[in-house]
Amino acid sequence: MDQLQGMPGEMWDVASGVKALYTCAMYKMRINDQVYGPIEIIQPVMFELLGTRAVKRLGGVLQHGITALVGITRATSRLEHSLGVMGLVQRLGGGLEEQIAALLHDISHTAFSHVIDYVFQSHDSQGYHEEHKESHLASSDIPAALAQHGYNWLAFLHEEDFSLVEQPAPALCADRLDYFLRDSLDLGLVSPEQVKSALAHLTVFDGRIGVDDLNTARWLGDTFITADQASWANFREVGLYELAAIAIRRALEIGALSEADLWTTDREAWAKLQGCPDPQVQETLSLVSPKTEFYWDADNPTFWVSTKLRTVDPDVMINGEYRRLSELDADFASRREEYLRSKSGKWPLRVVGRR
Repeated sequence: MDQLQGMPGEMWDVASGVKALYTCAMYKMRINDQVYGPIEIIQPVMFELLGTRAVKRLGGVLQHGITALVGITRATSRLEHSLGVMGLVQRLGGGLEEQIAALLHDISHTAFSHVIDYVFQSHDSQGYHEEHKESHLASSDIPAALAQHGYNWLAFLHEEDFSLVEQPAPALCADRLDYFLRDSLDLGLVSPEQVKSALAHLTVFDGRIGVDDLNTARWLGDTFITADQASWANFREVGLYELAAIAIRRALEIGALSEADLWTTDREAWAKLQGCPDPQVQETLSLVSPKTEFYWDADNPTFWVSTKLRTVDPDVMINGEYRRLSELDADFASRREEYLRSKSGKWPLRVVGRR
C-alpha cells in the first residue's frame, strides 16, 4: 500500500489521510507510490489541503466502489489516485496550481464512486460528481485552506482548465493515465517494467500529454481497451454496479439512506445500507457478491444496462507536432472503432445468485 512519510520514523497510510500539518521549513513529505515511486511534497498549501476533512475523506472512497468492498478488485482509494495524478503532473513539469487541481480533481466523488451514477441514471456520462462539485467544494473546508495561501477555490473548480490534468476523451491526460496504469497493475494486465517504459516515453507539447514513440502509443491504446474490458466496462462489474444501485435507490426512496450518507465514506454508507431492514434492499444486497453470475440474455433479462466506454487515442510526436495514433495506424483505428461499436448500447443482463 502507498504510504506517506514525514519526519524520521513516522509513516501513514494514504487511505487514512494525513495526520498533521507542518510548514515547508519544518517538514517534507514523501509518498512511496506504486506507479511512480517517490513523490515529494514540500509546499505549505499542499500540507494544508492534505489535512482537510474533504481530502481525508477520499481515503475512504474506493475507485471501484462496490466491487472493491466485496473483494473483487483492489481497495484502491480516490486519495491514492488523486495523489498519483498530482505526482504525474509534477513529473511532467506542471506548476503548483496544476498540482493543486490534480489533487482536488476527484474531491466530489461520493461513497461508492461511479455506482452513484447508476443510482441517478447517469451511468453513460458518469458525471454525478462533476454536477455536484461546486456545491460540495463550497460547503467543505477546502476554500478556507486555499485562502490561507492566497488562492481562490473557484480557480480549481474545473479541472479541464488545467490541460495536463484533464483532456476530452480519447486524448491522454494525467487523470486518465493514472487510473489506467494503477488499475492495470492491480489487475495484473501490465508489469512494472512496462509502466516504467511508458512513463519514460511521455512528452508534453503545447500543454498536452503525448508520447514520443509509436510502439508506446500502440501499447497504451491497446492495453487501455484491455483494461476497459477487464474492469471499467466489464460485464460482471457493470452488473454488480447496477445491483448495488437498485439497493441504494430503494434505500433512498424509503428514507433508510439519505443523500447526506452518500457524502460519507464507502464503509460508513455500506454499513448503513446493510443495516436496513427492508426485504427488497436485503434481497438485492444478497446478490452483490463475487458468487453472483451474469449472463447475456435478451429473452429473459433481469435488467438492461449501459455504461461508459473508455478508450484512448494517444498523440504521437512526429516531426515536431502531435498526430493521433489512429491517423498513423489504420489497424489500431479499426480495432478501437470495432470495440466501441461492439460494446455500445444497452446490455441485457440476467442475474443468477449463487449461495
